[in-house]
Amino acid sequence: MTAAMKLGMGLLMLVACMGLSLATGASWISPSAIVASLWQPDVLNPVQHVLLDTRLTRTLMAVAVGSSLGVAGALMQALTRNPLASPGLFGINAGATFAIIACSSLFALTSMSQWLWCAFIGAAVAGTIVWVIGNRGQGSLNPLRIVLAGAAITALFTAFSQALLVVNQDGLDTVLFWLAGSLSERDLLTAAPLLMCVVLALGGSLVLAGQVNVLNTGEAIATALGQRTGLIRLLMSLVIIVLAGSAVALAGSIGFIGLLVPHMVRKTLSIDHRWLLPGCAVLGATLLLLADTLARVVILPQEVPVGVMTALFGAPFFIALVRRGARYG
Repeated sequence: MTAAMKLGMGLLMLVACMGLSLATGASWISPSAIVASLWQPDVLNPVQHVLLDTRLTRTLMAVAVGSSLGVAGALMQALTRNPLASPGLFGINAGATFAIIACSSLFALTSMSQWLWCAFIGAAVAGTIVWVIGNRGQGSLNPLRIVLAGAAITALFTAFSQALLVVNQDGLDTVLFWLAGSLSERDLLTAAPLLMCVVLALGGSLVLAGQVNVLNTGEAIATALGQRTGLIRLLMSLVIIVLAGSAVALAGSIGFIGLLVPHMVRKTLSIDHRWLLPGCAVLGATLLLLADTLARVVILPQEVPVGVMTALFGAPFFIALVRRGARYG
């Protein structure tokens, strides 16, 4: 089976999971009712209110966040040539968490849009600091320095966050909600600017895919072929920061998607980034949709944070990956 056929099957599976996400919740909505609500809107229909105002928004958020984490993870592993790398290496989660706590303490955030932008700015600042540190020294970005800088910045922002929580206990509920990861209570119009950033960054990743393949052949070969390796690494880092920062801002801390999805796609689809990146987007969105759908029904009428579900199923895969001696490429 060709890579195109496999990717097509993945897209069909994604559409099916989107339908399942729309139908599943505290009450089941039949496929016929879903189609009727989408094609023949009726403002007096309570089913339409649940479907369009709640489940459709949640489904689109899951697709955006899952695809962002999957592609960001693949690019991060290519950038660092580390099979166990994930977008969190840029300190993005810690930066977003610190920004949420700091802004909540100083400015008393009252709206979801304020939360989203504070988290995105915090993630972007942390990622930029890590990139600057990793790019200093010998004139080119060093994967080892990226890992060390990411660990240091994560520890620094985590310490700042803990210090603020000691001073302001009211921020504890906010950070616990954020760290658990959730797709509920999101507004599509409020999140629209970040969703546009995700779309643009995903498009940028596809444009870079061929250059990433050349970069993976090695620094010397890529330079001999005329590639500006420094510029390509800068653009890759920018795309990673935008994708992962948007995902963290939209849904909080969701682990393992960015780490595991690239390995699964390499095994089943291709190691060519022109196929790998679209495959990571599709599989990342599909897995997060399934995790969120399961999180809604596992302890009805309550919900489990989707970050808990991804950790529950992702941790065993991660352990297996380490035991088998994961390799990049």
